[in-house]
Amino acid sequence: MHGKGQMETELGKIIVDTDVIATYAGAVAVECFGIVGMAAVNMKDGLVKLLKKDYLSHGIDVNVAEDNSISLDFHVIVSYGISIATVTDNLKETVKYKVEEFTGMKVENINIYIEGIRVID
Repeated sequence: MHGKGQMETELGKIIVDTDVIATYAGAVAVECFGIVGMAAVNMKDGLVKLLKKDYLSHGIDVNVAEDNSISLDFHVIVSYGISIATVTDNLKETVKYKVEEFTGMKVENINIYIEGIRVID
C-alpha cells in the first residue's frame, strides 16, 4: 500500500489512508455477485485462505499515484460454475463506481487475481 489519497478544501487537506480505501473496496467486493471473498496467499507454502470479514483489506493492494488516482489489486475467491468474465466485469464496475463516490478520487486501474474457487451450497 503506497501513497495516501488527499483532497484540498478551503479549510485544509483531507488525507485518506490506503487502509481505509482497501477496507471499503473489500466490503464492496464481497457484496458483488460471484465473489466468495478476499484471499490471502501465504508466500511460504503457497496456501490460499479465505479472509474473514475483519481482514478483507489484506486481500487488496492499494496504490495512490502522484496525481491522486487509485490502483487496486484484488485477490479473490470466486463461486464455482459462474463465468469469470461476468464476475470480474461486475466487480470492476461496482468497485470503480463506489470507491470513486466514497473517496472523491479517480480509480485508474483494477487488477483481479483469482486465487481459488469455492462450491457454494
